[in-house]
Amino acid sequence: MMTYRELRQQAEQTWQAVESPPRPRIAVGVTTCSRAVGADETLEAIRQEVSRRGLDADVAVTGCWGLCYAEPMVEIAKPDGSRILYQQVTAERVPQLIEEALASPDGVCQELALGAVSPQPVDGVRPLSSLDFMAVQEERRLMNNCGVIEPESIDHYIARGGYEGLSKALNMPQEDVLWEVSDAGAGLWGRGGAAFPTARKWEFLRDAKSEPKYMIGNADEGDPGSFVNRTLMESDPHGIIEGMIIGAYATGASYGYIYIREEYPLCVERMELALRQARERGLLGESILGSGFSYDMEIVRGAGSYVCGEETGLISSVEDARGMPKIRPPFPAQSGVFAKPTNVNNVETYANVPLILRHGAEWYSSVGTDDNTGTKMFSLSGHIQRVGVLEVPFGTPVRRLVYGAAGGPPEGRSLKAIQPGGPLGGILHADNVDLALEPEPFREKGALLGSGGLVIIDDSACIVDMCRYFEWFAEDESCGRCSTCRGGTQRMVEILRRIANGDGRPSDIDLLRLLADAMRYANCAHGQAAPTAVMNSIEAFLDEYQEHIEGKRCPAKVCHGLIRYEITGKSYGLPEAAAICPTAAIVQQDDDYAIDQALCIKCGACRELAPAAVHVVDAFATSD
Repeated sequence: MMTYRELRQQAEQTWQAVESPPRPRIAVGVTTCSRAVGADETLEAIRQEVSRRGLDADVAVTGCWGLCYAEPMVEIAKPDGSRILYQQVTAERVPQLIEEALASPDGVCQELALGAVSPQPVDGVRPLSSLDFMAVQEERRLMNNCGVIEPESIDHYIARGGYEGLSKALNMPQEDVLWEVSDAGAGLWGRGGAAFPTARKWEFLRDAKSEPKYMIGNADEGDPGSFVNRTLMESDPHGIIEGMIIGAYATGASYGYIYIREEYPLCVERMELALRQARERGLLGESILGSGFSYDMEIVRGAGSYVCGEETGLISSVEDARGMPKIRPPFPAQSGVFAKPTNVNNVETYANVPLILRHGAEWYSSVGTDDNTGTKMFSLSGHIQRVGVLEVPFGTPVRRLVYGAAGGPPEGRSLKAIQPGGPLGGILHADNVDLALEPEPFREKGALLGSGGLVIIDDSACIVDMCRYFEWFAEDESCGRCSTCRGGTQRMVEILRRIANGDGRPSDIDLLRLLADAMRYANCAHGQAAPTAVMNSIEAFLDEYQEHIEGKRCPAKVCHGLIRYEITGKSYGLPEAAAICPTAAIVQQDDDYAIDQALCIKCGACRELAPAAVHVVDAFATSD
């Protein structure tokens, strides 16, 4: 069996060809987000173009830089040391890229260039670090390998310091490993949303008497608008694996599971490959790195139930039972998977552990705040100009992410609200945009920081309609075990639908509050937190609810029961709009067109084709 030093030396030889390529190296970022906009086609087009031209160049696959708005992205590294990242390289643009970046004397495709991967400009291309999206990220730690290494190469990970933390941990007493991670050391807490101290959780497992003990990595990530775990698994899978092995050593666990949702097939593919590679190098299995400590793990694919993000529901699913949260106690540390002691942490939590062991607790806690050390990954989506994933120190103001990295709402729109932590995390008014990204300030506002998803909402959205969707989601994803959650979410959805349809009653606000008060007694966090967004929004946007209920009007003109479509102008697009109307609601009257309100389902298709002619008006408005 090779020692860690031997593994590192071997890996560095492989990495040398990437760090100082002997010929041009073309790296295409292939992840779920880039595939959605054609990265697979871009990769194939590059291979064909390189072959057609007979170019002496290597083509590789990397992970995600986090710059989702710029996908598909391609990095071209040359023997002279220049590395330039190109954006929105669709298959149709590949010939232009290859011609201008590799075949022409200038060697840069200025039209597609996003940034130079260097501290200084390269051939007129500004450094990547100067981009607004990157400038807010003072130090990328968890994302240090994202977009840089080939996620399917264990040598790339090892060459950049991977598994060094494990090597150190295996030569330390369990207590010392726990101290490094603890409040007294790095201060690491769970990144899945609950923010429970990681070392304390591990101590519960270590002190459990029964055997065997299990480690579970939670990668269910069911919150709409959250994709930080996916980014890590697709771009740097070994960081999660190394963290779980260290956790297993510190707690005495002998086997583990990584629970990945079925909707993440590429994550499953790359994590399974990483596990095989780790076993081949002696980093998993019997006597890891010759230490005498044995541990192995496998991937479990979830079936898509949202409540499996809760640790006891996840454990039920791992056991091949229906994913339903269990009443506690007993807690998983005493009776978890297969009724044996079990620890469950989010995969981002585990990914922090190798960094702590490698660099030390003092280094880890050098950024962040006194109460929350380190960094946190966030995914930005919604009504913004730049969607993506980034990593910032705790304490960073939300404003820097919304207006700095994300570029703010689309032109002509203004920020209305922020939805953090998934549909159970609540809704915050735009006035809270200067909140620090830490759990405590969000709790004070009645919301949750959550696992890292930030959905930005502008003034084109209706808060009542959004809450109706969130509550429907909570109802649909309820396991149904306890009537408090099952019945509570059903009644809330009924009330919100009634309000959105124009049949709201003055008593509905008090009814919603009464339901929320009762749902605090649900069996698990799903039911307990389901009313959060509704309660937040009633406090912050009460006037909007009252406008729906008393004024029978949706200010954003979104709620179908409070609007109607009318043709108030002429447009060449009206015949085409009439042709595609799914209910034939657009009818011709002599030389004009009109909308049959009884047939119109307000799908919006006609507005896309004839925006100058079709307008949305208040359903109960009277004509002059």
